Amino acid sequence: MRFGISISRTFALHANYYMEDFLKQLPKLAKDKHNENKKYFAKLKKKPPKDLDYVMQELHEEEFERTDCLTCANCCKTTGPLFTNADIARIAKHFKMKEQKFIETYLRVDEENDHVLQSVPCTFLDAENYCMIYEVRPKACREYPHTDRKKFQQISNLTLKNVSICPAAFNIVEEMKKRIPK
Repeated sequence: MRFGISISRTFALHANYYMEDFLKQLPKLAKDKHNENKKYFAKLKKKPPKDLDYVMQELHEEEFERTDCLTCANCCKTTGPLFTNADIARIAKHFKMKEQKFIETYLRVDEENDHVLQSVPCTFLDAENYCMIYEVRPKACREYPHTDRKKFQQISNLTLKNVSICPAAFNIVEEMKKRIPK
């Protein structure tokens, strides 16, 4: 039994090291691929393949079998979600707070008039990368990085941003370009 624990700890340490290293390289990798990805998505938008949603679902599932968000949490550390009125109501209820008090305590209104976190990293991210409101988290968090969304070609601008934040999104787009050449 001790041997098994040792191997799993070694694996976890290796995975964490790999993720940290990849996260350091990700902004440059994404920047280097930006023009290529932009051209690719422009062509994809003009003529999306009929099976695009199916392929994206498959790529998403394959990638998230390999990627553990708990070793990363870069999205939670560097960006914040939009909070819909439904998100605010649900999370405020979870905290047994009035919605206005929740807004005053945790949120601000951005330049596009959306409710967003007052600051990043996310207030609700703990030291081990666990979300303290996971069961009631905002819709934007539940759907992130949006790589399995229907009509994927319609969110190319969002995807271009996400590949510089999320290692899984980066990998999915790279694999997508191989499976659906344009």
